[in-house]
Amino acid sequence: MNGARGRARREGVIFDRSSPGRVGYQLPPLEVPPADVRQTLAGVALRGEIEELPEVSEVDVLRHFHRLSQLNYSVDEGLYPLGSCTMKYNPRLNEELARLPGLAQLHPLQPEEQVQGALELMWELEQALVAITGMARVTLQPAAGAHGELTGMLMVRAACRDRNSPRSTVLIPDSAHGTNPATAVFAGFKVVEIASTSAGTLDLHALARHLEGGDVAALMVTVPNTLGVFEPEIARAAAMLHERGAFLYIDGANLNAFVGIAQPGAMGADVMHINLHKTFSTPHGGGGPGAGPVAVSQALVEYLPVPLVERTGDRWTLSYHRPKSIGKVRGFYGNFGMLVRALAYIRSLGRDGLKAMAEGAVLNANYIRKGLEEDYHLPYPGASLHEVVFDDSRQLAHGVKNVDIAKRLLDYGFHPPTMSFPLIVHGALMIEPTESDGVEELDAFIAAMRQIARECRENPELVRGAPYTTPVRRLDEVRAARSPILRWRRSSR
Repeated sequence: MNGARGRARREGVIFDRSSPGRVGYQLPPLEVPPADVRQTLAGVALRGEIEELPEVSEVDVLRHFHRLSQLNYSVDEGLYPLGSCTMKYNPRLNEELARLPGLAQLHPLQPEEQVQGALELMWELEQALVAITGMARVTLQPAAGAHGELTGMLMVRAACRDRNSPRSTVLIPDSAHGTNPATAVFAGFKVVEIASTSAGTLDLHALARHLEGGDVAALMVTVPNTLGVFEPEIARAAAMLHERGAFLYIDGANLNAFVGIAQPGAMGADVMHINLHKTFSTPHGGGGPGAGPVAVSQALVEYLPVPLVERTGDRWTLSYHRPKSIGKVRGFYGNFGMLVRALAYIRSLGRDGLKAMAEGAVLNANYIRKGLEEDYHLPYPGASLHEVVFDDSRQLAHGVKNVDIAKRLLDYGFHPPTMSFPLIVHGALMIEPTESDGVEELDAFIAAMRQIARECRENPELVRGAPYTTPVRRLDEVRAARSPILRWRRSSR
């Protein structure tokens, strides 16, 4: 990376730091006679000696992993413009609250009377999400967005069966997140794709044709969609679905664009998952922990997973007696630490702050759009919300692809935007700045992207060879996927 944003450094494996006789930690002498475990474990669980295990000191280990951590780009370092992933800053105050002993040290098997505060917290978060979405109730159990999707579609399936109408088809626009069709299949449905209009929005004529057969259980649609465009006919689509006995599933991945401005419930949504890590600033990435609560309309409340938090007099209880529930979808009650962080974020911002958050995200996306539209092509020129989607068609004229632009952006100290998604945009560059960054960071990103566009015109070979300043340059990604090296071997030289 360039300048103040960091310096290239190559850090080898811990084996390279090994030196015979070095010790990182020494166990104290045993206070009891040692047991002869070899007799009891031999041939069952006893491991033999590990050859060439690294011999390193504590400071060797510390510095090695510290240097590795410095190679990781994070939202704490700068703009993280991954479209549709909403990689926003996680306020440190929320982290401190989640670590309070009375919250962090709870055990999920403690009796209800000992965890009244935790149950009240969960109830308050549910009520906040109900107010934000305009839906009837919310389950906090799902551990991720895709898990929330599955939970929602299982409720749709249960409702269809309860109506003695076991429908088998789910409609999904061609611009959808890849998890949508996968989720529908997992839930036992077959998927039918709907082509988008020339404006990149839902085609109501195509929707009407598919609804004629009476086999459609639901439409899964992202609002705003993955092109960063709001679906202007979403309420009409909901009415068409309901008239035919089908449900509307709204993918809440892009809720960050309209919190406090519009409600999915008012649009006619029946079910919606909410990514707490996207909209409400809980940690994101690294495989979790995630949280994907699911909000439902009154039509699906009775199918929500158990348990739900209820208030009985002056006590909070967990309600399991729900005959039509789809059952538990996760152990215990969800990723509680993420629920704490999300409620802290919502409470700290309040109604006006949440609206300002969404307005800031939309403003930042349009600021980047305006700054780059002369250099990069907009395949769908409609109004952008929280993200803007360009493509590489202008750069292709000089032999440069979007992946080359992404690699070159690393040299300028920025994480690349989302590449090649949505799939209906060839060579897509999807940019979502969120509301986290100010104008200085946005200007720096715009300047880097414009400089790269200039390089594409004047010196395309430079861009095709990037990156130059990173610890590792371009890899043979196909070979790495097919023939990965997963174990260290001492060099023969």
